[in-house]
Amino acid sequence: MTLPDFLGDRASSVQLSPAEIQRYARHLIMPEVAMAGQKRLKAAKVLCIGTGGLGSPLSLYLAAAGVGTIGLADFDVVDVSNLQRQIIHFTTDVGRPKIDSAQEKLTALNPDLIVRRHEHPVDSSNALEMFADYDVIVDGTDNFPTRYLVNDACVLLGKPNVYGSIFRFDGQATVFYPPHGPCYRCLYPEPPPPDLVPNCAEGGVLGILPGLIGVVQATETVKLILGTGTPLVGRLLLYDALEMTFREMKVRKNPRCPICGPEPTIRELIDYQEFCGVRGAEPAAASGDSSGEITPGELKALFDRGARPFVLDVRNPEEIAICRIAGSTVIPLPELPARLGELDPSTPMVVHCKSGVRSAKAITLLQSAGFSELRNLKGGILAWIQDVDPSLPSY
Repeated sequence: MTLPDFLGDRASSVQLSPAEIQRYARHLIMPEVAMAGQKRLKAAKVLCIGTGGLGSPLSLYLAAAGVGTIGLADFDVVDVSNLQRQIIHFTTDVGRPKIDSAQEKLTALNPDLIVRRHEHPVDSSNALEMFADYDVIVDGTDNFPTRYLVNDACVLLGKPNVYGSIFRFDGQATVFYPPHGPCYRCLYPEPPPPDLVPNCAEGGVLGILPGLIGVVQATETVKLILGTGTPLVGRLLLYDALEMTFREMKVRKNPRCPICGPEPTIRELIDYQEFCGVRGAEPAAASGDSSGEITPGELKALFDRGARPFVLDVRNPEEIAICRIAGSTVIPLPELPARLGELDPSTPMVVHCKSGVRSAKAITLLQSAGFSELRNLKGGILAWIQDVDPSLPSY
């Protein structure tokens, strides 16, 4: 597949210093890279959206490979739970902005690297301007609104979008690059209903998995810059770490795609939170209380007064093994429909999960079965740990 040379004449004016020649010697002796290719890498500008699980190996390998300018888009801070997979951040970085931690590691690895910082959310108001000066956009995000936003901005600007995603033991990677191949909307025309697909915080992820997928993204990025090899355009790489298998699925252009099709209806960036049903998708209030919620402090006050409301924990067994509110009854959400007979509809009930999303689904299910006095523990057990019992381990 022949793709356009998006660097133009920019690489021709680039020079490598003697130190750089020594650093990249193993590239320079490869005919597929050689001096001309290494100059292309130095001239290239790559935007990495996210410095987390995928962004960590991705940005480290791009810096090591000699990409001259790397943009980092991230506004999050390092949390201790990130360290299991986000290898660019160390224990001493907990609490620091991720962009500070990432820039420090990247420039320590390659002092010649130019790092551009974008310390704000990527949204419809800034994506086009942000992406415009980069050659390749690499999507290391973990949510559907940003994925659709990145896709649409790349299509409108004609930029290659190197995509990766991870969940539990499974990973995906491809290159979206209309008109040379399909876009993200060709593969996923509509976003899934909010909260139908759990994120890594809810479902977990093998810490090693983003290392492999991030390296695939880095490889595809380097190939695009060099103009060599066969890119993953029109091909979705599927990786199952549990079975250690790789599969490939052909992805075809959708002739009716609303943004990359012959008659596009999307000509500018939209509200992607609304498009994905995220805005205003907070759990609805359960009946029996004006708010439908009870805060951890209010539940603790009931306990202190000797009242012991029935507390239903709908988390999975693996989560129960980490921490639990004493005296709670455990029925995982997937088992709840078949175990309604174990519960008394006339008993006032507080339902909780990790953060409040699954418990809201449980309340909807219970209401449809005739339960009425239901309240959702606001913020779930994480809020209980933070506000009431910090002795319990968080996760």
